[in-house]
Amino acid sequence: MPRQYAASGSLLAFRLEPDDGQPVYVRLYAQLREAILTGRAAAGTRLPASRVLAAELGLSRNTVVAAYTRLADEGYAHARGGAGVYVASVLPEDAAFAALASPDALETMPPVLSARGRQFAAMGLEGGSACPMPFVADVPAFDVFPLESWIRLMARSWRQVQPDMLGYAPAAGHAPLREAIAQNLRATRFLRAAGSDVIMTSGSQQSLDLLARVLLDPGESVWVEEPGYAGVRSAFTAAGARLVPVPVDAEGLSVEEGRRRDPSPRLIFVTPSHQYPLGVTMSMARRVELLAFAQSCGALVVEDDYDSEFRYAGATLPALQSMDRAGRVFYLGTFSKSLLPTFRLGVLVPPPAYAAVFASAKSVIDRHPPLLEQVTLLSFMRSGQFAAHIRRMRRIYRERQTVLVEEITRQMGDILHMEPSDAGVHLIGTLKDGRDDQAFCAGARACGILLRPLSDAYLGPPARQGVLFGFAAIPPRRIVAAVRRLAAYAHNSDDGALRPARGGSAGPAA
Repeated sequence: MPRQYAASGSLLAFRLEPDDGQPVYVRLYAQLREAILTGRAAAGTRLPASRVLAAELGLSRNTVVAAYTRLADEGYAHARGGAGVYVASVLPEDAAFAALASPDALETMPPVLSARGRQFAAMGLEGGSACPMPFVADVPAFDVFPLESWIRLMARSWRQVQPDMLGYAPAAGHAPLREAIAQNLRATRFLRAAGSDVIMTSGSQQSLDLLARVLLDPGESVWVEEPGYAGVRSAFTAAGARLVPVPVDAEGLSVEEGRRRDPSPRLIFVTPSHQYPLGVTMSMARRVELLAFAQSCGALVVEDDYDSEFRYAGATLPALQSMDRAGRVFYLGTFSKSLLPTFRLGVLVPPPAYAAVFASAKSVIDRHPPLLEQVTLLSFMRSGQFAAHIRRMRRIYRERQTVLVEEITRQMGDILHMEPSDAGVHLIGTLKDGRDDQAFCAGARACGILLRPLSDAYLGPPARQGVLFGFAAIPPRRIVAAVRRLAAYAHNSDDGALRPARGGSAGPAA
């Protein structure tokens, strides 16, 4: 059998064939040449020192030097004075190898996927850029995040790390952080959760994936809001669930209509504090009705509280889970809106009876969230900076929302109707006279404005045509300039983007 070696110094693996009568240095030279030609050793890469490679492969140093010398003589490598041996930038076979590596010369075949793999491939979700175009939705104000303070706390967190924190951490998350989050949820959302009930995740999407894997079997039904969040539909569809779109009215998800469409769902998904995308707050009467129905039919309820920190006026209704006496409501939260999406920190609070189950499932999927970010967040919360940051964001977001509403009304009131909201980081602009939101958003993108069609949020035919405007990430001056540009496009466009929509058109499902 061939002898296999790994050269850790260069991160190259060598597979020297059995002795075929050729000197060892020739066989090593052939391995090095193959690594260079196939790109495993990239142009400009420094090869390991001859002494290091000889020790790793159990060869004499003279053997390695002889192989390197032949590489250099034939133009595959060159020595730089006492700085080592490097792969050449231009190779003798460049032209031949380019032909060999061309797509026409390679044997290709389509990927062989499972049914679930094909679903994943078709349902990718896009995230917002850290340098967002107006008016990207669902991203926070990157420009005002206290990054310097966070960096200082992160550096301090490294100094506080103990040796026993360098291995695998608890799957459910850093215990002191979980307790701090539970305390915050008790104070702000009226939850009765203990720290042991909190499961740290890498954001709402992973929380939804966990819920789908643990609670759903293929073919079981899930009520989803209509219109609703594409990430929810993707997670549950990937788990093989049957989605039942239930319309949202002025009081939130219509339990009566849901009961008519499917009287025995396994799961019910809602965004009661600030419905996504319409912005409706579920009434107290509707909450009571939903919980009573779930208990009567044995359904479980998922409550996504994705942006509850950002309420600008009026009393905040308690979280749905705080009203649950039957242990049926699973609470989701995320720090992607209140901090930064890149930190990948989210919260899942299942009923106490489910906490150990979800901690175990979390360990199977990805062991645990990054510990350093958790320790830093704990310091951010304990120092009072988190609360101060949220208060500041509320002031900034309220100002940005006000500017957006005023500018849309002043410059585009004949095309869009927009009203302010008491909560959230986006608004809906309703297109007048039945104009097509898909065409409008496509035209806006061509002039540098990123809008999301409301019709994309429907599984069935859209009940209304509208546009999602995210305002959190856009400073007031950019809001004014962007609305001016959008208004010029809308009033002067001759590409048909302002045509009335055809009846019954169902925008693409996200």
